[in-house]
Amino acid sequence: MSEAYVDWALAKRAGRRWVSDGPQTSAVEAADVVAELRDAAQRALQPVADTARLDASAGAKSPVYVVDRATWVDINVDSMAGLLDPVVDALTAKRRSGPRARAVGARVTGAETGALMGFVASKVLGQFDMAPAGTPSLLLVAPNIVAAERQLGVDPADFRLWVCLHEETHRVQFTAVPWLRQHLIERVRTLAVELMPDPEQLQRRLQSVAKALPGALREGGGGLTDLVIDQAHRTELADLTAIMSLLEGHADVVMDDVGPQIVPTVEEIRRKFDTRRKGAGSLDRIVRRLIGLEAKMRQYRDGAAFCRAVQERVGVDGFNAVWADPDNLPTADEIYAPASWVARVHG
Repeated sequence: MSEAYVDWALAKRAGRRWVSDGPQTSAVEAADVVAELRDAAQRALQPVADTARLDASAGAKSPVYVVDRATWVDINVDSMAGLLDPVVDALTAKRRSGPRARAVGARVTGAETGALMGFVASKVLGQFDMAPAGTPSLLLVAPNIVAAERQLGVDPADFRLWVCLHEETHRVQFTAVPWLRQHLIERVRTLAVELMPDPEQLQRRLQSVAKALPGALREGGGGLTDLVIDQAHRTELADLTAIMSLLEGHADVVMDDVGPQIVPTVEEIRRKFDTRRKGAGSLDRIVRRLIGLEAKMRQYRDGAAFCRAVQERVGVDGFNAVWADPDNLPTADEIYAPASWVARVHG
């Protein structure tokens, strides 16, 4: 199992040490925030599904958790372990490094993983956790949402609902399209196995994968590029990144289509939020670039442009052919050439 190569318990402890509690709130205010976020998630689900023209019935049954930063770290470390365990099992049959060397490496990798998780835990507003070894759920990180709405100076109730529009789109995507979650998990695992063929390199590679997977699977990509060793793998990684661009772009498109219907101050929120994205400090931008978060910003843009262009040509129902079969997912080239996707899928 991967705990022989990654100290997951240490990763959780390290991640928790990196995060603060977030903005100061009273007990009453905190309880109100939790209740309002749960209500906002429920109110957002059906408008999102109606606009996307996808079935929300399965999504309504999946759990929604309003969490703090430390809990987000714990959940995501568990998800990373669930993702990597089968990869490590497939690669350790011929391992030759001794248990002491593995233990030292596991602590190093665990500490590095925890540091990364701690950084991201203070940034992410929400997430659909695919939970490779557990039950998928929607996570809303309350302290980060409160911190963002205060920084932006926007209406809290409107901002919380607006955030839920994006995250609920992800919940609808993965619950209305039953094959999508496992398809993504298996593609990431397959690529990880192919990128770590030599058991003697397993520890070093796992450190790199542990750093990069949050960017590839949850935060939109970029970090795995350093692991790619040949053109075939570069193509597979690019196609995997294209899928993530599709998911993030589609969520932004649905969010923007639904927003004016139910969020009174949506134009102000979008304007200020986009300015906030651009205005991060130089050090913050450097860290984001190193761990792949800058690539996520490009995925919102590129994916949204693809979705809009396809919908202009064939409508929402025509666009939804993308969910009909794994073969209908856009390739890396098609994300930038929507007409090519339309020609391939619709003839």
